[in-house]
Amino acid sequence: AQTLPPPARTVELSGPRFGLTFLDEGVVRKLHERNIDVTSTVSQFGWHFEKQLFHRSSGVTAVTEWVALLGGLEQNTAIPSLSWLVGFRTRDGAEFGIGPNITPGGTALVLAAGHTFRSGVMNVPVNLAVVPSKHGVRVTLLTGFSLR
Repeated sequence: AQTLPPPARTVELSGPRFGLTFLDEGVVRKLHERNIDVTSTVSQFGWHFEKQLFHRSSGVTAVTEWVALLGGLEQNTAIPSLSWLVGFRTRDGAEFGIGPNITPGGTALVLAAGHTFRSGVMNVPVNLAVVPSKHGVRVTLLTGFSLR
């Protein structure tokens, strides 16, 4: 008789996100060409949709996430950004992901890393995302929370 693995379970860890994005001059120029005038630092507010897909006894968890943000609200503008990342998180909370990103400035690949701090049912992620493109680099620092 073949022993089947236990059924996979998913965990929903969605929640609000906020932070800052730092823009290279080339990115600021590209946005200006599209009638979006902002400085090299913009606020970010949005929502992070996450599912843990696979959990190993070693503590490594596969995750997929969508991050929808609006940037520049403090500058009287709303720059949408949507990223889809796939990656993993360790038992200790270190996390890494990669995936596509789309904004009015174009499409690019996002590389993200961070750490999720846990306190009871509360998770507090702190993530750094780097988005290199032909117009320059964007670097975003985000935090927020989710309830387990």
